[in-house]
This record gives sequence, structure tokens and C-alpha cells, in this order.
Amino acid sequence: MRFHGKLTRAWVIGPADEIPSRMLPVIRVLSSVPSFDLPMLRLARWMQERYVAPLATILGSLGPPRVASEEADVTPEQHGSPPRRPSELEPSDVATVFAGYRGGRDLLRAIGRSNGSFLLRPVPEQEQELAVGAVAACLASGRSAIVLVPEATPTPATATAIAEAFGTNVCLFLGGDKRTRYRGWLDIRAGRYDVVVGTRPAVFAPLQDVGLVFVSRESHAAHHEDRAPYHHVRDVALRRSELAGAVCVLAALCPTAEAAALGLPVVAPIRRAWPPVEVVRPGPEGRAPRLVQALRTARRAFVYAPIPGYGVAQVCRACGSLAACAACGGSLRVEEGRVRCIVCEADGVCAACGARSFGIRRGGAERVEEWVGRVADVPVTRPSRPRLPRTAGEVVVGDAGSVRDLGQGSLDLVAVLDADAAARRPGLAARERAVAVWMEAIGWARPAGRAIVQSSQPADPAVQALVRGNPDRFLERERQQREAAGFPVGAGTFRVTGRDGIEQAIAAHDPITTLRTGHDDRTVCLAVLAPERIAAFGRDMRRLAGEGVVERVEAEPHL
Repeated sequence: MRFHGKLTRAWVIGPADEIPSRMLPVIRVLSSVPSFDLPMLRLARWMQERYVAPLATILGSLGPPRVASEEADVTPEQHGSPPRRPSELEPSDVATVFAGYRGGRDLLRAIGRSNGSFLLRPVPEQEQELAVGAVAACLASGRSAIVLVPEATPTPATATAIAEAFGTNVCLFLGGDKRTRYRGWLDIRAGRYDVVVGTRPAVFAPLQDVGLVFVSRESHAAHHEDRAPYHHVRDVALRRSELAGAVCVLAALCPTAEAAALGLPVVAPIRRAWPPVEVVRPGPEGRAPRLVQALRTARRAFVYAPIPGYGVAQVCRACGSLAACAACGGSLRVEEGRVRCIVCEADGVCAACGARSFGIRRGGAERVEEWVGRVADVPVTRPSRPRLPRTAGEVVVGDAGSVRDLGQGSLDLVAVLDADAAARRPGLAARERAVAVWMEAIGWARPAGRAIVQSSQPADPAVQALVRGNPDRFLERERQQREAAGFPVGAGTFRVTGRDGIEQAIAAHDPITTLRTGHDDRTVCLAVLAPERIAAFGRDMRRLAGEGVVERVEAEPHL
């Protein structure tokens, strides 16, 4: 359509009660395939209010980019309800999967009735089995299921397990080029699948009669969308389940503080199912004596080393000045044999004399690989792609990017180095994300291995969460600290950019916390609002955007 003199893509969202006297015609119909149905429009309108985003932006994110040539074989008959294909798993098998879980029967009954939301804390080696069981229970009730995973590569073990269990009933909506994704989206809409497994966009999968939305590894940072409308898959999954009369399951060893604060029924193992965790004081470069001793006998092990590189430059060997980047003044790190700035990645040059030789304080994943290689009796490696140690015997050194959904580990040893670094990282949820990664890594030591955590503060709630295998006390402590900082769990946080006057407009909505700064000739405000005030706040921001006062609103920015 022509809008303000420009050709603009638009969506037909329904009939109008009144037609304006001056109505411009539709210039061209781009696609006869509907982008969404009425339930998805309701979800989009909820997102518009919750994340203070333009409805058009949200509607544009409900499906992948269109590839016109893929619509050639789409017929109107394919838009009906999909035929139901029964699950090959017997009900008794599904019940057995959840038999060892407190609240497991309640979850299965809820899936049968298609009502309720749950927080699932799986035994580490049963994550995939539980997801398959929940999907099987949903299919047995005659409804379809969506399983959301945080990453596409390598293919998560949960996705692989579901594909193996249900075969051609499953669409793996995981990456691919534009044509592949749009073809998959059309096939989902045509009713060719009962189960969709995918990353963030899969929460909008055009499945009919959804009975289950299962969020795997709910605490993973990739479940948060960094582009408009800045949604979190957890919140959208809960809302879609509510609108569809479905069950939502948030599964994680360590859930987010937001998920824990929802007060959902918890499904957890009846008996303790966690490897023994020993806390030791850090040694030089991570070489605690107990860890060195354990590495000598371990056949398969994972060493979590969060700091990259070989070490950090301390002083210039030519002039004795403190090492700093000549371009921006940042710290210099030695990585892959090269000295570079941590901030701007410029080559390391002394800011005082221009020399390139520095005294190095050793410490980092490369250095860990080096000294572990001298200790262990099996090969030691830092693989470029996440994977578990080889069954023949291997020690893998990795960081947070190495901790993925790789399936049952059955490792002899998992070591977490420099756990104290999490307390020094900036960000409201930095410690929470660190604990979630640590717990997933330590879960690889199940069922017969053990874990060693290096920390100078063994009584820290984050460390004790690893020892107990239960993050409840840690999450409660995080909730208290965030509330004291003015960012309570469950409140809406928005970054608003605009001109003078936005601070007063935000103050009218009685924010819990307001922070203001300037950038060029713009004003940037960070506002924390109680949930019941977000709707009015959004309406006001949209009005001010029309007046040219507000330029951008970001929901739930990373802090």
C-alpha cells in the first residue's frame, strides 16, 4: 500500500466496521498465504503491550522472510487442521520417565487436560528423555507440541532425541538459508508436522491446536531476543500456552530468577541426583593440588576455563611502563601467540614507547591446556566446536561456549576454574548465568563422576548451589540483591532514547527506578516499572513517538 507517499508492506488483520471516506487502494497482493491467524494476532497484540513495540514490527517477526517461489505448490486445502498421528511411545513408558519426579504425575495429568505451567528441574542425564516423554504425552492427547532450544549448532541432543522418537512427525526448525526456513514454515502451516523443534522463532510456529510448549534450558542467554521487539522466549511461551489452552514447561537445572519468581509448580527428582562436588582453593594458574591429582587419573574430563588466551600483558619490557593499548588504553591479552587489545582488538603496542615486547602474567584457557597436557595421561585439547571428550580418553578445555546440549556426559571429572570471577563480572544477571553454565557442565559428571570447583569463598551461595545441586537459596539471594539495587525480579525494564522531556514523561508513571544519561544531543533513560504500569507507559511512549519526542524503546536490555 501507499502510506505517507511511500510503498509500504502491510497485513490484513480483519474486517473494519467503518471505512474512511478517503481510502487508498491496495496496490498489489504480495502473498495469498496468511502470515498469522487470530490466536497469533492476539499474541502479537500482547507483545505490543508488554514490550512497547510497534505491532507491525511484531507481525514481521512471526514468520521467516518470504520466498515467493516456495508458495507455488501451496493450496487452500493445506490450510486446514492437521491430521493427528499417534505417538509410538506407550503411556506406561511415558509414566515411567516421570515416576522418579516429585510432581511428575501432576505434569502428565496437566498435559492430558492441556492446562497449566510448570518448572522442570531434570536429572542431568534425563533432560532429553523428559522432553521426549512430555511430547509423547501431548501427542497422545491429540494435540501438537513446540519444543524450544537455545542454539542451532551443533544440533542439540534434545532436538536429536525428539527427531529419533517421532520421525517424520517432527520439523527441525533450526537455522538454514531463507528458502529452507520458509519452506519449513509453509510445511508447518500446511499441517505436515505434529512437533516443531527450533530456536527463538519457533515459538511463533504456525502449528494448529498446540497442547505443549516446552522450553529447554530456559536459563540460556540465547532465549532472549536482542532485536526488536526484544522479547524473551520464556514470557512468549507462557503467554502462547495460556492463549492456546496449552501446557508450558520451563526446563532448566538452574532456572532464571524470573522463572523461579513465577511461583509455578516445580517438578524435581524425588531423590538427590547430583555428582559429588568438592570445593578447593584456587592454585596458581588454576593448578590446585587436588585438581592436579584428579587429572592424573581421569580418563574423560572437562575443564571449564572462562578466561580466554594465554595471559595478560603486565609491563613493557623496553621501558618498564604498565602495559596498555596505544589506541584506546585497554588491557592487552596474549591469544594464539599474538598480543592484542581486549577492548578494540588492535595489535599490542606500548603506549609509552611503541615497543611490542611485554612481560606476561600467565593465565587463561591456552595456558590451562598447556599445563593440563603435562599432567594428564590422555590427550588434552581445546576443540573449535563444542563436543564432549572422546570415549577413548580425552580432557577437553573449554569456556561457556563449550557448554551446550550435548547429551549425557558420563565424564569422570568436571573442573570449574576461577569461580570467583563471576562475582567480578558486570551485569545484574552475570552470576545467575554463570551458575547456570556451571551446573550444566557439572551435570556431565553424572552418573558416576565427580566435580572440583576452585573458589576462595566456599560458603558463597553460588558455590553452594553447585555443591547441593539446588539453586533455590542462590536465586533467593539474587532476588533480594536485585530488589535492593532497584531492579526487582518481574518488573519491566526499558531503555528509552529521545529528546528533552522523556524523563518527565517517564516520571509520570511512577517508576521503581529511573536512570538518566546523555548521548550526543539525545537523552537516554532507563526505567523500571511495575508490571501493572507497563500498558499505560507503552501508550504514552507511542504517543510521544508520534510527536517526535521518543525515538526508540528497548525492552529488557542487558544490564
